[in-house]
Amino acid sequence: MKSQAYTTLIIDDEPPARARLQKLLEHFPETFRVLDEAKNGIEAVEKINQLQPDVIFLDIEMPGLNGFELLERLEKIPIVIFCTAFDQYSLKAFETNSIDYLLKPVRLERLQQTVEKLSNFKNNLSSATIMSVLKEFYSQKEEKKMTSITVKKGEKLIFIKLDEVTHFEADEKYVTVYTNKENHLIEQSLSQLELKLPEEFIRVHRAVIVNKNLVLDVQKYFNSRFVITLNNNRKTSITSGRSYNLQIKNWMDI
Repeated sequence: MKSQAYTTLIIDDEPPARARLQKLLEHFPETFRVLDEAKNGIEAVEKINQLQPDVIFLDIEMPGLNGFELLERLEKIPIVIFCTAFDQYSLKAFETNSIDYLLKPVRLERLQQTVEKLSNFKNNLSSATIMSVLKEFYSQKEEKKMTSITVKKGEKLIFIKLDEVTHFEADEKYVTVYTNKENHLIEQSLSQLELKLPEEFIRVHRAVIVNKNLVLDVQKYFNSRFVITLNNNRKTSITSGRSYNLQIKNWMDI
């Protein structure tokens, strides 16, 4: 345990939930020093960057920007303790990845366990790790496997088979889905897609998800990165992001 209390930020879109947690944390003044609260993900990003808290208590499901999309926007991720109404069975993914969580309504006895865990808490999370955990979590919730993606074109809806998709690429506010034949703008974010897409797809860069079945070759690049060439008409070449190094290595089993 740290010699000084952990500076703490509470993030939840429900005022009663924030108030309850604030009151419970007052039982542990030597462990937590609450700096502030945030009522949504966008406000939380600003306050985390400004206050640099040691610990955040983070709601998962929030409108606009959920807890995991929030974490993806951070350069430095603090210790994360998730607060969620999801059932305990679904949250096994969090346990196996050394990420603590509290089920709502949060109880004092469970918060005491969190305090005890903090003495051994290893804060080595990256955006890639977070999304890996979340993908496992959501895979337990989803019974049906996603096989196509819906694209809105004017007044019509077009269904694109995922086995024809080579990659998804984000550019500022938009995401483009690419096939050998054409490409379309879609409304979903890469973070939302990453949670729903089957295991044939892997995120290799902050702005790119590729179809592993349509990768022609992968070559090592400097700075722990890779150059991935897709087996499409254009032989598209993508340079991976450094933070995705580990999951790419696991995919290639190297």
